[in-house]
Amino acid sequence: MKSILILLLSVVTFNSWAQDGIDSVFLQEYEEYYAYVDSLEEQLTYDSGMVLLGEYLATAALPEGYRYLNPQETNKILVDSWGNPPTTTLGMIVPAGVNPYSFEGWGVVITYEEDGHIEDEDASDIDFEDLLETMQEDVQDENEIRVREGYEPYQLGGWAEQPHYDPATHKLYWALELQFGHEDEAVSTLNYNVRILGREGVLVLNAVAGMEQFTEVREHMTDIQNFTSFAEGNKYSDYDPSFDRAATYGIGALVAGKMAAKTGFFKIAMAFFAKGWKFILLALAAAGAFIRRALTGGGKEKKDALS
Repeated sequence: MKSILILLLSVVTFNSWAQDGIDSVFLQEYEEYYAYVDSLEEQLTYDSGMVLLGEYLATAALPEGYRYLNPQETNKILVDSWGNPPTTTLGMIVPAGVNPYSFEGWGVVITYEEDGHIEDEDASDIDFEDLLETMQEDVQDENEIRVREGYEPYQLGGWAEQPHYDPATHKLYWALELQFGHEDEAVSTLNYNVRILGREGVLVLNAVAGMEQFTEVREHMTDIQNFTSFAEGNKYSDYDPSFDRAATYGIGALVAGKMAAKTGFFKIAMAFFAKGWKFILLALAAAGAFIRRALTGGGKEKKDALS
C-alpha cells in the first residue's frame, strides 16, 4: 500500500533525475490519481452519530472522527472496487480523513456470524503459539482452494498482536501479519480482528491495512470496539440456554477460523485485500500507467489520467 507507493515514487524520481530532473508528467499523474480516488469517495454517502447495525442487532455510537457506510455503500468498495464476490455485511466504519479507495485507505468491515452462543470458559487455557502453528498448517490446505478459485495464495506470518479476551466485555481481539502472493512478489498486510460475543452469535469487526499502519489501525480499533456493541436483547448476558442455540465451538476455534468454509472467513476477511491489489493496479493504470513508465524509464509523453 503506502510502502509500494513510496517505492514507485522512488523509482520514478530516480529515473527522472537520471534523465533531466524531476518528471513533471509523473507528478501531474500522481496528483491526478488522488483527484481520481477523491472523486470516487465523493460518490459515497456516509452516516454519522448513532448507527443501527442490522435489524436492532447492534449499534455503533460514532463519535466525531468516524463515519459509517451502510451495506449498499460498502459493496461499492468491497465488490465494485476491491473485486470481491457479492458479500453480506452490516456496513463499514471509516475514520474521517481516510479515503478507502486510496493506497493508504482502509476501513472496518462489519459482519455477523449467527452460529450460536459461544462459551468462553476455555479462553484462559488456550496456548496461542500452538494455535498459530495449527493455523499456519491450515493455510496450506486453504491455498489449494484459493488458487482453484482464482485468488492468490497467502502465508500466515504470525501474530502482529496476540489474541486477548476480556471476560467482562466478552470482546476478543487479535492481529495477524499475512503475506499475499507468491514468494518473490509477496505483499505483507495487516489483518486486525475484533470479535464481540453476543446472545446467539458474534459481531465481527475486521480491518485490513499495510503492516506499516499497525499503530494507526490498533488505535482506531480500540476506539471502534468501545463504541460498538450488541443492542439490548442480543447481548451476551441475554443468553437463555432454555431457548437459545449454543455454538459448537469455543474461543480457540473462533480465532483459528475453523468455521472458514461456513462463514467465508478466508474469502471475506482475507481474500478481499488480495483481490484489492488487482483494483489498485488497475486504478494506477487508469491514472496514467506510470508504473510501466517507472520500470522502463521511457515515455515522457503526457497521458490522460482517467482514460
